[in-house]
Amino acid sequence: MTGSGTDRTRKAVQAPAPAIILVEPQMAENIGMCARAMANFGLSEMRLVAPRDGWTTGSGLKEAATTTASGAGHILDNATLYPTTAEAISDLHHVLATTARERGQMKRVMTPAEAMPPIAQRVGSGERVGILFGRERIGLTNEEISFADAILTFPVDPAFASLNLAQAVLLAGYEWIKATGGEPPFREHNLSPPATRATVLSMFDYVESELDICGFFPPGKKQVMTANLRDILHRLAMTEQEARTLRGVFKSLTEGPRRLRVPKPVEDE
Repeated sequence: MTGSGTDRTRKAVQAPAPAIILVEPQMAENIGMCARAMANFGLSEMRLVAPRDGWTTGSGLKEAATTTASGAGHILDNATLYPTTAEAISDLHHVLATTARERGQMKRVMTPAEAMPPIAQRVGSGERVGILFGRERIGLTNEEISFADAILTFPVDPAFASLNLAQAVLLAGYEWIKATGGEPPFREHNLSPPATRATVLSMFDYVESELDICGFFPPGKKQVMTANLRDILHRLAMTEQEARTLRGVFKSLTEGPRRLRVPKPVEDE
């Protein structure tokens, strides 16, 4: 999906959430796309550890990142800059470190789906939580992973485990909003009640009588085939409007050709 679904009249979510910490990010495009992914799922705090090309106002890196942020520039504007990873996490109570490969450290290893519900509980109780994401080329160092309470990794194909930085943030953000009861931005608005039995049975009678007329049922098979047909239609769980519409479709298919059929002229004897 693109920005076409964005409701500009609504304010961005500002509820407490984990901080997203990008360690020595190299590409402006990735930083901007991370901001966009964060905004998608209610994550608003970005921390940057020593971006390769700096992060001053008016710098090329920040301007390029704003372009790919696609409307999430407020996250970039409020991003905080740190010289080291240790300083970026110093005020946090719980830290997760992302990696795609086994590091030989005695740490719990969790997927985002496993990690986010307990993280939501921690955040809800007032703890400050951060998620570390490493450099595009080499990820996090073993020392940086040792700073974390647990490893966060993604259930990917081991033969191709590398994720783009923004993709990793996106997947973590998706599981975060699921864990915090996130709802889709809209749902179906169907005001029609479930179809009554009278409406459904009337449709059955009509369809079955028309099938009888056209010779659909083989000899001795009508009862079984009728029951099967009713089961098929029951599985649709139709609303009143849907049942009436479907009956109208059947009626048009059967009676329309009859009206169009031109009778043969009577020949004079």
